[in-house]
Amino acid sequence: MSRKDEYYNKAKQQGYRARSAYKLQQLDETAGLFGEGRTVVDLGAAPGGWLQVAAERVGERGTVVGVDRQRIDPLDDPEPSVEYVRGDMTDESTKIEIRDVVGGVDDERGGPVDVVISDMAPNMTGEYDLDHARSVHLVRQAFEVATDLLDTGGDFAAKVFDGQDLEDLIADIEPEFEYVREVRPDASRDSSSELYLVAKHRLTAPVREGDVIEVTIEDIGEEGDGIAKVEDFTVFVSGVEEGETLDVRVDDVKPRYAFAQPTE
Repeated sequence: MSRKDEYYNKAKQQGYRARSAYKLQQLDETAGLFGEGRTVVDLGAAPGGWLQVAAERVGERGTVVGVDRQRIDPLDDPEPSVEYVRGDMTDESTKIEIRDVVGGVDDERGGPVDVVISDMAPNMTGEYDLDHARSVHLVRQAFEVATDLLDTGGDFAAKVFDGQDLEDLIADIEPEFEYVREVRPDASRDSSSELYLVAKHRLTAPVREGDVIEVTIEDIGEEGDGIAKVEDFTVFVSGVEEGETLDVRVDDVKPRYAFAQPTE
């Protein structure tokens, strides 16, 4: 039995709407996308296979929102956490509706969503370079939505076809997250060029790696590092004393704090 038949038949037997449900299961097992109580937005969600998996994994305390321009048939055995938004993901009115469903904005920097996922693919032309370019365009659109909706520390995963523009795409996504990795699920067809970009831990900090900024050391932490604040964001600086004002270079940025070194 081919891998295609294996996952197609398995989906039928287990009640999933699409064989792609197993890709999302494997993405979660590889990259840790979901967790009890998380809020997930599924872009291009029809026919609903990814919605089923996401709803199972966030549980009754979580929320899953399926977004698509076409109607998504409600799940046969719907979880109370599944909501549906019909519209173009790039339209501001659609984003507003998503925010209404998930409960608004948590703070001035973060959005209300923990995970944004996309299994969207372009209509295939058979011309590889064109299909690749169109898939990259879809990821860029999904990425724009993700950066608007994701909370600090949130995750983004999207399908793309391998090709010449992949490196530039990753380079554009990386600054907004702690890291980006490529994942090729076993459930993908052997002949497919598809892969998934998984961007972990959304950064909403006012600083980025390599920035040189002036800070004042307000306190000394338990580990001996100085503590500075940049727009209420914490920057740990080594080898300094309380009360110093100095220029520092940011070495590493995490979702809720950063590390820096004095420039001199």
